[in-house]
Amino acid sequence: MLLKYLEIANFKTEIGKVVSIKLSYQTFGKTLHAAPIVLVNHALTGDSTVCGEEGWWQDLIGEDKCIDTNQYAVLAFDIPGNGFGNDTRNLIENYKDFTARDIAKIFILGLNKLSVTSLYAVIGGSVGGGIAWELAVLKPTLIAHLIPIATDWKSTDWLIANCYLQDLILNNSSNPIADARVHAMLCYRTPISFKTKFDRTTNKSLGVFNIESWLIHHGRKLKNRFHLATYKLMNQLLKTIDITRGRGSFDEVVSQIESHIHIIGVNSDLFFTVGENKDTYLKLKELHLKTTYYEVESIHGHDAFLIEYEQLTRFLTPIFKNQNQQAQSKSTRCASKKAV
Repeated sequence: MLLKYLEIANFKTEIGKVVSIKLSYQTFGKTLHAAPIVLVNHALTGDSTVCGEEGWWQDLIGEDKCIDTNQYAVLAFDIPGNGFGNDTRNLIENYKDFTARDIAKIFILGLNKLSVTSLYAVIGGSVGGGIAWELAVLKPTLIAHLIPIATDWKSTDWLIANCYLQDLILNNSSNPIADARVHAMLCYRTPISFKTKFDRTTNKSLGVFNIESWLIHHGRKLKNRFHLATYKLMNQLLKTIDITRGRGSFDEVVSQIESHIHIIGVNSDLFFTVGENKDTYLKLKELHLKTTYYEVESIHGHDAFLIEYEQLTRFLTPIFKNQNQQAQSKSTRCASKKAV
């Protein structure tokens, strides 16, 4: 892990708070500007380590993987305040000062500091995908391929309600991170996923059901590596996804986007439902925007974007393979001209 930092001074949030941000990031594969750039946005408990041995998307990104680091420059920012690198100085205590749009604006400032003026693709799951939507609206010509996965352009009432419950737990529980994580896992998975995995079996050594010991494990695991301020902030960002807020109608806002929008939903997602994804896709089609819809079939719910790599690879390969073929074709043409 080689974290790099950018100083973002005097940033003004949507509600008017002025803060200075230390934006951390990592790069993988080709050097920036030496190859097409892919920006990867992490989800609620993720970070900028997107590939390699510790990478949370290592099955999707890496050498000879779907997003091939032999062909692309991969860039990943840490959402400010996520505490990655155990840098507690960068934690954000006043979490309600920020929205998902603020994070997208900070990422834009980071791109500017890196002199990045175009992105081949922006890809992200869950809240990372929501931030990707915001990036596309803030810079309609920046991104060639917008790839939001297991997410949508807005937080629904159902999602907002669950984020509200998370906020109550985080602010009132005596064991906030672990307890909030237990609740969240019920939203990230599905009843059939739990039945398939546990089927009412018990952990005899602990005297509890295996589903209970699994939830206890996940709560304890997150508590050991996450900060309370981070969890509160990330939950706040998840709740505030909305590209239309203060801008106008959905049609007016998305009509500016020049990206090819590839929506990937999960048929069993309880957080960002495929019904919402399909509605978004159909609206984009009505507006004659470049758009494609894919659907992951899984029993695992929202978490399928971290599990169903074979399906994701099948959907994404044409997007990233096309660029590889174009680059190789261009290289061949150049070589032919030189030979002549």
